[in-house]
Amino acid sequence: MARQERAEVTREAILDGAARAFDATGFRGTSLNDIVKEAGVTKGALYFHFASKEALREAIVAEQFAVWSPFQNVERPGVQTVIDVLHSMAKSLQENERVRAGIRLVIEQSTLGGANPAPYVTWIDLFRNCLAQAQGRGDVKPEVDVDSVAQFVVGCWTGLQLTSEVLTGRQDLTRRTSDMWTLLLPALVPPRRLHRFLADGSPAAAS
Repeated sequence: MARQERAEVTREAILDGAARAFDATGFRGTSLNDIVKEAGVTKGALYFHFASKEALREAIVAEQFAVWSPFQNVERPGVQTVIDVLHSMAKSLQENERVRAGIRLVIEQSTLGGANPAPYVTWIDLFRNCLAQAQGRGDVKPEVDVDSVAQFVVGCWTGLQLTSEVLTGRQDLTRRTSDMWTLLLPALVPPRRLHRFLADGSPAAAS
């Protein structure tokens, strides 16, 4: 057990080091030596856990989905779930190096050769499912195409967080996320139910 625990500590140190390096200089600008230095481990230890820099990239990209974990057991996922997830993601981008590095890596792959659509598809599917359940309960207008909305939300917020990064270093990302939902909610939700949803996110999302 002690050996397993040490191995897990080493793996976590490698992920933290890789996140710092990727966040600072991107995938192409980061070498395995940079990651080893940041992590404070040997190259042999790195290769024990990750076969390549590409494998490390995939592990860091997957870290963004940790944001979804607290919402997996929501009893009635719906519109507020999607709002809260994006507010949680905004907070994570401000505070969590792994999530921040993962998002940078996804965006880099999208603008270079070998783009990886999987993270986008995963978020679209998760949001579509939430919105479809909400529509079934009458919280989303019946004429709304939830697939189109899910794709729009992912694309819109991706651009929004990039703009926030450039203009304010993401300091205003929570405010901009609220603005997005303030504009979008009236188009999605029947007027009689609009008061049920918080564009600023629920208290749980802010904790």
